[in-house]
Amino acid sequence: MKKIALNFARIFVGVLFIFSGLIKANDPLGFGYKLQEYFDEFHHIFLKFVGGTADGSFFLSEMATGIAIILCVLEVVLGALLLFGFWSKKVTWGLLGTILFFTFLTFVSAFFKIVTSCGCFGDAIPLTPWESFSKDVVLLVLIVYLFIHRELIKPVTDQPGLQKGLSAGVLVLSLLFSIYTYSRLPVLDFLPYKVGANIPELMRIPLGAQPDEFQIMYNLTNKKTKEKKVMSDKDYLKTEIWKDENWEIVGTPEKKLLKKGYEPKIKDLNITDGSGTDYTKELIENPYYNLIIVAYNLKDTNEEEMASLNALSLNAAEQFNIRTVLLTSNSAQDAEAFSKKMKLFTEIFYADAVPLKSMVRANPGVLLLKNGVIVNKWHYNTMPSFEELSEKYFTK
Repeated sequence: MKKIALNFARIFVGVLFIFSGLIKANDPLGFGYKLQEYFDEFHHIFLKFVGGTADGSFFLSEMATGIAIILCVLEVVLGALLLFGFWSKKVTWGLLGTILFFTFLTFVSAFFKIVTSCGCFGDAIPLTPWESFSKDVVLLVLIVYLFIHRELIKPVTDQPGLQKGLSAGVLVLSLLFSIYTYSRLPVLDFLPYKVGANIPELMRIPLGAQPDEFQIMYNLTNKKTKEKKVMSDKDYLKTEIWKDENWEIVGTPEKKLLKKGYEPKIKDLNITDGSGTDYTKELIENPYYNLIIVAYNLKDTNEEEMASLNALSLNAAEQFNIRTVLLTSNSAQDAEAFSKKMKLFTEIFYADAVPLKSMVRANPGVLLLKNGVIVNKWHYNTMPSFEELSEKYFTK
């Protein structure tokens, strides 16, 4: 029975670590965004605790993508070594340290409600913080069991050369895969803005769809007796306590979500010009081909590639009347200064950084839209030439 339990724990943990690592390695930039969110929130909590003020960005946030790639590779390598049975003492120590780190992150995230989705399996399998914490607790129990019985884990081969060769192979392949997806785009796109997606349809709420159900809680104080009560909005009306002038609402009512309603896959896309005029519908429902250059942060964007895209957009406009716009989350002042510096031909519009990061995992990246459908999209490293775009799309 001990052997069966040990093999089950080894296979379960090993496979799950490899799966988790590969899913995140498929989109290391997305995992980096999630880590950055964690680091920034923890930084704010720490500053609030010590009474400090934020001065610039947290140094770990600047390294979030690099840390993300290291963690992806680490998960895959530890999972593979566990399945191989190599160096059981070191591997179980590594597994224990890794799962303690993730369990801490998910617990703090769930308890303090600072991150709504953990990113444990990327965007492929969204988990709430409490679901993720529960998953990590199960893994922690299994890893502790493996750690206690690590002496019983037997390697699939005792040859040192083969052990090192297999380990090096897993390390190199997982690292190359992470670098490949980082410098291009995810091999599997689990985001709502994937190729073939109809953006207007994904933003639409069907008729009759159930909305979110909320409950409003009031804090009441009796002016005469100083008695205090907490009462829901329904009870507030039902008991008609509002008719009693001695009871008054103190503070801001708390809005509590009781039941989650229908939520469109794209719910946060709002595109405006510099004056705040909404252009969302006009841009995403253009019945003709149009190019969307996405650069959520102009300060960190690749300027050389932006210059190439600017030239491409000029050719597309002159030869095929293709409209090209630049979407960014920077301020209008910064965007105008950047446009002047780069002598941009494209129109500039503004949106929140969150949907822009989901559109394409690149800064800059490009989407080709037609009638609201994402025909294709590219990382700046894989952007086709104007001639290739013309031959494949514009001349047909």
